[in-house]
Amino acid sequence: MIVLGIESTAHTIGIGVYDGKRLTHKRHVYRAKGEGMIPRKLGDHHQQWFSRILKDTLDERELKPTDIDMIAFSQGPGIGQPLQFGCAMARYLSLKVGAKLIPVNHCAAHIEIGIYDTGIDDPLVIYASGGNTQLIVKDKERYRVLGETLDIGIGNLFDVLARELGLEYGHGAELERLARNGRYIESTPYSVKGMNTVFGGLLTYAKRIKTKYPPEDIAYSVMHNAFAMLVETAERAFWLTGKKGVIVCGGVAQNSMLQTMLDRMLSKHQTMCGKQKVRLGIPRNEYNGDNGAMIAYTGYELYQKFGDKATINPKSAVPRPRWRIDQVDLVP
Repeated sequence: MIVLGIESTAHTIGIGVYDGKRLTHKRHVYRAKGEGMIPRKLGDHHQQWFSRILKDTLDERELKPTDIDMIAFSQGPGIGQPLQFGCAMARYLSLKVGAKLIPVNHCAAHIEIGIYDTGIDDPLVIYASGGNTQLIVKDKERYRVLGETLDIGIGNLFDVLARELGLEYGHGAELERLARNGRYIESTPYSVKGMNTVFGGLLTYAKRIKTKYPPEDIAYSVMHNAFAMLVETAERAFWLTGKKGVIVCGGVAQNSMLQTMLDRMLSKHQTMCGKQKVRLGIPRNEYNGDNGAMIAYTGYELYQKFGDKATINPKSAVPRPRWRIDQVDLVP
């Protein structure tokens, strides 16, 4: 069985292929100087690159469109216009080649590819991306959200801050490079509500002081406190659940500062509890950034578990921009 996966929830148009043995993918990321993700421009970008990415993906596997048995697509959550484009392409290809159609929750796909790539079963998941910041565990019935951001996603915080500081590209990776030369500002706010986080105050504070401190100090301080807040809530969730492994996934998971802080948290836990080393799983960057491989893999696994119950009529392939991960059923 060959599954084609289409990812189009935000800045990335990605296509992947999975056949139960080999996982491959291609993608192209929208980047624009001095601006954020404008839905209309994202849709135009995806339309411009879709055919080329599809051809390159199929050519690498020496496949024809008619070789595809299933088409998995990210139905949500995401930004309206790019998400709508991906759904339209999934419907079109499904009807054109006669392939069954499998809707995939974008957040669940990040988790499933993380488990696949790290080999850590039953983890506490720290999902940190542009629009999402959540602590998640998975049981037999569904994904459970233990804590989350109460306002903006941590990735959105970094992207907006990068633009506020005048960086060429409003992206968290650019902010991370700037922060490497920064020093901590003691008055930087910190807001944790149990296992939930609030990041908006950090952005408001950064805007207020951006003419008073060097940009690298602001970048370092905001990034440090945002990650410290996330690690604090993750540690609380970790003690509550007693998991033996942690996976950090999503685009922000590529940040080395976050990875270091999580590693120190787990090392402290190991020392205090006298237990064997708890594993920290970090999927490869190609899988942490949005990609079609995670959609293809998750679609394949859904069909293996649910059979035709995992498929939908092409007429039902419409965007679900607010599809929460705890609304995803894991039982037939």
